[in-house]
Amino acid sequence: MTASECQRRSRGDDGAMTTTMRPAIRCVVFDLDDTLYLERDYVVSGFRAVHRFVAMKYDRPDFFSTAWRLFLQGVRGHVFDQTLAAMGIRADARLISTLVEVYRNHAPDIKLAPDAYPCLDRLRGCCQTALITDGAPEMQQKKFQALGLPEWISIRVFTGSWGKEYSKPHPRAFEKVLEKAGVASRECVYVADNPLKDFVAPRRMGWRTVRIRRPLGLYSAIAAGDVVPGYEFDNLLPLVALVS
Repeated sequence: MTASECQRRSRGDDGAMTTTMRPAIRCVVFDLDDTLYLERDYVVSGFRAVHRFVAMKYDRPDFFSTAWRLFLQGVRGHVFDQTLAAMGIRADARLISTLVEVYRNHAPDIKLAPDAYPCLDRLRGCCQTALITDGAPEMQQKKFQALGLPEWISIRVFTGSWGKEYSKPHPRAFEKVLEKAGVASRECVYVADNPLKDFVAPRRMGWRTVRIRRPLGLYSAIAAGDVVPGYEFDNLLPLVALVS
């Protein structure tokens, strides 16, 4: 049995092994953060950009070390407020907004995960590849460019360009990929990391799903909920066997 035949074996009611043929995968659709690269690397890059801004404005050298310590402690969402407070700098809404813009608009210093390049290379010519990612579109597009992904992925859906209400698990992005790729749901696989939202829509639509659970991923410690992905790997290389 070859992977391209997409056969799945299971036990029937009588305990006998049965084999089910599944259509070949014609489109592999990736999430971005913690799937193709480590999101913590972007956080480091963004914190360094904000650090340079704060150091110039306040002549303080401790923004990065403070922000990174808080991040490692699990602070999310209000890390800039808490960092400035720990530094003794009064944080008003205007300053926080400025720091957020610096973070989102900086030129990211990030690289593909070591397994991502060979995976994308092996998928080239085998099937179509696409991207679905949430977040501020200008920020996600900068990541996409910095990682060199335009060379590998031609279909890109940045849900933030539609508004937060269309973020995953909303199905609109998955429907858009089907339209652009000209494929059926059963011929697609979505590869992502966050079990809380990533797999809800594609599972309901009949897609196959793969969770990438990188040891340093931000959601790696979260167990799968009600929507369990079809496969789980700690890197992208086993994905090739599902497609080739």
